[in-house]
Amino acid sequence: MDHLHHKRIQIVRRRLEEFDADGFLSTHPANVYYLCGFTGSSAALLVERGPARLFTDGRFLIQSRQEVKKARVQIVSGSLLAGVGLYLRRSRVRRLAYEPALLTMAQFGELRKSTGPRIRFTRVFGLVEELRQVKSSDEITRMRKAAQLALAAFEEVLPLIRPGVREFELVAEIEYRMRRKGASGPAFDTIVASGRRSALPHARPSAKVLRKNELVVLDLGAILDHYCSDLTRTVFLGRAPARLRCWYRSVWEAQQAAKRALLPGAAEGEVDAAARRVLEQAGLARWFVHGTGHGLGLEVHEDPRLARGQKKTLQAGNVVTIEPGIYLEAVGGIRIEDDFVVSQNGAIAFTKSPAELLEL
Repeated sequence: MDHLHHKRIQIVRRRLEEFDADGFLSTHPANVYYLCGFTGSSAALLVERGPARLFTDGRFLIQSRQEVKKARVQIVSGSLLAGVGLYLRRSRVRRLAYEPALLTMAQFGELRKSTGPRIRFTRVFGLVEELRQVKSSDEITRMRKAAQLALAAFEEVLPLIRPGVREFELVAEIEYRMRRKGASGPAFDTIVASGRRSALPHARPSAKVLRKNELVVLDLGAILDHYCSDLTRTVFLGRAPARLRCWYRSVWEAQQAAKRALLPGAAEGEVDAAARRVLEQAGLARWFVHGTGHGLGLEVHEDPRLARGQKKTLQAGNVVTIEPGIYLEAVGGIRIEDDFVVSQNGAIAFTKSPAELLEL
């Protein structure tokens, strides 16, 4: 990865002129890792005309030396941002680009106070996040493995999804199995929602007991080698009524329609519209209450956004979820989600969902 870190820092350095800046500071952990490979919880990366410089504290002295090869490491005593500011006072940097969306007002105030009046600040939005949208072949390989790990954990848990089991017990089993398979942890708080609670798109697992003749939505993802996956499956406990099997099939067809629209040059909103048209034809669109998908990578929610009205165009190398769903308060929810990479030949799925509702 060292050559990629060097390349990424070089890209940021070249773009400083666009912002009339001679330095760029990132404090967001995902961006710091992407640019230099450091995984510690206390870090600020400064990209300037000379070598990039990573600021951290003494707890990470050994770790930073092991992980960071394309930036100089500077150990700070006391406040991290105050240490950055003191360095900037003595540096050649006169105008510093920073990420305002990723600093609190208190943090920015501390940084500005410590630099003194000689530094001017330029607000920059999404510089590194824009680079992160297009994944390298190495990143795509990691994300495919993360998705397949999550699917394998789900398949192991299938025999445990039965009446009498509590939602949070299934969450524990899923996360345990993901870790046993090599995940460093869940990519987000795992969702298991049954019965009417499955109509809550972001339901928190509860002590509710699964019962016969209920829908169960399971939304899970793994972090593997720093990269996230995101997968949703819907099952039914018992023999499902015909209307639920029909609704499930419509949601699956909406996902397939969105997959076909997932092409380089397509607008993000076009992918969402493709899924929505299928559900409109089935008379279900009013119950589809969120976007069709989102970008995935070092964080579980990144750009691009596959939602209504989004006009940015997709690029080969984007990795996204496609997750149409319908939610009826009196019945429950049905959502299907898989991860895909955009390629010149169309979307490639990391995992494949069943075309028919799984009855347990």
